[in-house]
Amino acid sequence: MQIAMLETTVVELPLPKPIGTAIHQMRSVGCVLTRVRTTDGATGEGFAFTLNADRIRAFDEMIRGLAPYVIGEDGRDVERINQAIWSAINPTGHKGVTIAALSAIDTALWDAFGHTTGLPLAKLFGGMRDRVDTYASSGLWLSQSIDELQAEAQQFLDAGFWGMKLRIGSDFADDDIARIRAVREVIGDDVDLYVDANQAFRPKQAIRLGRRMEEFNLAWFEEPVSALDLEGHAEVRAALDTPIASGETEYTHLGMQAMVDARSCDVLMPDLQRVGGLSEFRKAAAAAAARHVDVSSHFFTEYSLCLAGSLSNCVSVEHIDWFAPLFAESVELDGGQLVVPDRPGTGFTFDPAAVNAHRI
Repeated sequence: MQIAMLETTVVELPLPKPIGTAIHQMRSVGCVLTRVRTTDGATGEGFAFTLNADRIRAFDEMIRGLAPYVIGEDGRDVERINQAIWSAINPTGHKGVTIAALSAIDTALWDAFGHTTGLPLAKLFGGMRDRVDTYASSGLWLSQSIDELQAEAQQFLDAGFWGMKLRIGSDFADDDIARIRAVREVIGDDVDLYVDANQAFRPKQAIRLGRRMEEFNLAWFEEPVSALDLEGHAEVRAALDTPIASGETEYTHLGMQAMVDARSCDVLMPDLQRVGGLSEFRKAAAAAAARHVDVSSHFFTEYSLCLAGSLSNCVSVEHIDWFAPLFAESVELDGGQLVVPDRPGTGFTFDPAAVNAHRI
């Protein structure tokens, strides 16, 4: 199973409408689609992305620049290839673009391995479950009015979701409380409601708001403070009954280990791109499990399902539909949960027509 080829394609997917959080304004996502092909004909795929396609060419250049550490190697030796790349990127650092490139390659290598064996990665990694909890995360943005929030919350209910995430981080706490109350009025008490502050607050602000939010029985309070402030996260966590979720902005299993050691969250949220791919996600989940901390994936709905299907402490997968147009297959929502696919590899393949339509 020698790797014979690594190639990339750059695409841009427009969002249905511009959206905003406390720290981002978004109109599209740019992706570097990454493919590897083996000498026995197996293909593996992965991708890295940037919001609004900002600096997407830098990601493309980094992925292609790492091809010499992949071509000619035994595709089953994923960890050995990873370690070679890890050493090669040392001068440029183990965060940012370098890790995004490692992630895209790592995911593609594992996908190819799955196709070679004919097995789903969830089974290759050691099967745990065939479905996992999820929540709708493609809406309820800070940039929306209360009327828009209530209408969209009803749409998520009608689509079969039993959980959804609301972005907060307004200039005035009363506005955030009003938004939470408005959504809870629509979905009732039995549907899980998650809130994400996108790092909007300082610890004492987050604690004051968190105490006011506790009447709404929230599933979690996500990134209440700066992602760099692990002590602040821990301070908020100690002060509130609502679980704290964080981790999407941290890099590699080493960053995840630091968050676990700081007791900064109740639910660790590795982002497949920032954590460094399927391999690093699994290491991060193991570090969390050792401290009895749950994990929940951030973004990358399609690729995260094989992890959720094999990790005992993975409690949910974020459902975000931004990348769905890229794939020939669709995620399956059943009874408020996502079904872990039983197709080989990750279970998802790029749709050539869609790729061509969005190529830049």
